Amino acid sequence: MLFNSPLYGAFLIGTWAVFWLLGRRRALRAAFLVAASYAFYFYGTWDAARDERVPLPAPWWALLCLGVIFVGSSIDFAVGRALSRTQGRARRNALLLASIAYYLGVLAFFKYWNFAADSAAALLGWLGASVRPTHLRVVLPFGISFFTFETMSYTIDVWRRELEPADSYLDYLLFVCFFPHLVAGPIVRPAQMLPQLARDPRADAAMQARGLWRIATGLAKKIVIGDYLAQAIVNRVFAAPERFSRLEVILAVYGYAAQIYADFSGYSDVAIGSAALFGYELPENFDAPYIAGDLQDFWHRWHISLSTWLRDYLYKPLGGSRRGSFATYRNLMITMVLGGLWHGASWNFVVWGALHGGALAATRMWQRARSTARVAGLAGRAVAMVATFHFVCFAWVFFRAPTFADAKLVLEHLAVGGWTLDHIASRVVLVLVAALLLHLVPRAFEARMRDRFAGTPALVQGLMLAATAIGLHMASGLKPEPFVYGQF
Repeated sequence: MLFNSPLYGAFLIGTWAVFWLLGRRRALRAAFLVAASYAFYFYGTWDAARDERVPLPAPWWALLCLGVIFVGSSIDFAVGRALSRTQGRARRNALLLASIAYYLGVLAFFKYWNFAADSAAALLGWLGASVRPTHLRVVLPFGISFFTFETMSYTIDVWRRELEPADSYLDYLLFVCFFPHLVAGPIVRPAQMLPQLARDPRADAAMQARGLWRIATGLAKKIVIGDYLAQAIVNRVFAAPERFSRLEVILAVYGYAAQIYADFSGYSDVAIGSAALFGYELPENFDAPYIAGDLQDFWHRWHISLSTWLRDYLYKPLGGSRRGSFATYRNLMITMVLGGLWHGASWNFVVWGALHGGALAATRMWQRARSTARVAGLAGRAVAMVATFHFVCFAWVFFRAPTFADAKLVLEHLAVGGWTLDHIASRVVLVLVAALLLHLVPRAFEARMRDRFAGTPALVQGLMLAATAIGLHMASGLKPEPFVYGQF
């Protein structure tokens, strides 16, 4: 069930109406939201499995995937309660390991088995042994990488004694499966969400109006910018770069940078806005990443919920920057390579992560040396911003291309061919410029616009939203593009 589909709109309105009709019966509201979120997930998995070769009929496969979430949530709730009663270090470690092993096993089975089998077969073939890898016919459960990170953070935080275990089983189930963030985040920390679920949700009209604004603007970014660029240039060029000129390939690389930002930040906007309709706050996930002055700044602005998760649960436990320069650079590389692998079971994502890890290490070297080599002034900051943006675009090629060979082909055609624009509509350039200009809009201005919308009469809000819906329907293509991060 795509966020940009009419079906999701009907589902959201119906769920919202029933939720608030249940009044102050908190347990009943939580049970209803859990059931609605499971129905949302079941339908989405069933719909995806219908067109794939899976070992079970689509409804049973969807039920299996739903069971993965339910069983994991139940294990974690029990582990959290047991950790609160256990003092012995060995037993606490065993409880934590049981929880983490479940989710790593789920990831290994659904996401990484085929990749590992192919990689092992290729390595053995390189060593002279012929091995036929065993593949599993599975469809990746929606959001598996997102909800596994959320649940692991819960047991780790309880194990660290940084978080009290959840008191309510229903609240914990809802924390994991709440449909706005279930499929593609933001990655919600238990310390952010569980206290909200333990009290009555905020019900003020202004918060819900701001939520509607976020949904509308998020869909506009997704449809008007993300989907248009995907269909008008990105998909075409990355499928056959040899058919396009150098300029058109360059524009496609810029186009993908704009597409993935509009697509994923648009998804986060819809998720945050949808949660606000129920009185809950999800964390912000983007902050104009393409105006970053260096790669460290970029990761403070891009997919913030993932970058902070990797920092707190991987980079710092590895030692962070506390054990000298070499250890710092090693930890950055390990963190980003694993972060790349988190995105997808492919060497493309490993290369993408390694590029960012190496560049982050170089950035840290520069920061430690810049007492004698400081870039200052407006011109210096502009050069740094342009250089960072182009490095990110270069790395996106490996992220977007289906295979390493495809990425290599795209990069080769950045250096050959003419500068014509015969196969791409001039409107593409205008949309690209508009997408990049969005980064220059101050967050304070966006907040003022949301507040101004929330302050208008309900009738005016309804008319504005209806006009936006009609405009987005007219702007959308015949077949909506799936959200990029829905595949992870």
